[in-house]
Amino acid sequence: MIDPEQNVRGTSAHAPDLDWSQVRETVLMLALATGQIEAALKDGNSSVEVLTDSFTSMAGTMRMMADVLAGADSAGLAGDLAAGLRGNAQQVADSVQRSIIAFQFYDKLTQRLAHVCHSLSALSDLVSNQERLYNPYEWVALQQKIKARYTTTDECAMFDAVMQGMSVQQALEQYVSVMTSKGDDIELF
Repeated sequence: MIDPEQNVRGTSAHAPDLDWSQVRETVLMLALATGQIEAALKDGNSSVEVLTDSFTSMAGTMRMMADVLAGADSAGLAGDLAAGLRGNAQQVADSVQRSIIAFQFYDKLTQRLAHVCHSLSALSDLVSNQERLYNPYEWVALQQKIKARYTTTDECAMFDAVMQGMSVQQALEQYVSVMTSKGDDIELF
């Protein structure tokens, strides 16, 4: 991530002097974007941890309820009552399952945003170094470093499409099309 000790001072664009630099302004804006994403991730993670614990507990309670209902059947609990309880328990179990899937997608989102933070930080480092800025091999190394951090085939495909000349908008449309055709498949990473 962006090193807070890095020599990035506040903007001087409102009162430029002879030392003013668009590169320094770019690095400042990249550092700000990274910081905002990291703050949002921290806020979201604490809420999701509470929700994850709650849903994990509910899933365990649902398993215990199913065991009790299975025992109640053999003990002769009224058929309609037992069937109603099983139906309600199944509805809650289905809701818990959908919630767990939503948490998996949230995890995927946070991983992607972490990749964006890393990419912005690496780009900031490159842009702020005059020796590296104009060296094409440094840009290739940056691209390889960014791609190596991707954890899904979807991210790699979008990266490759843009690097091969497709516009970001076209690559995004292609991504949405692929994701829509996949349906509810979950890619584990």
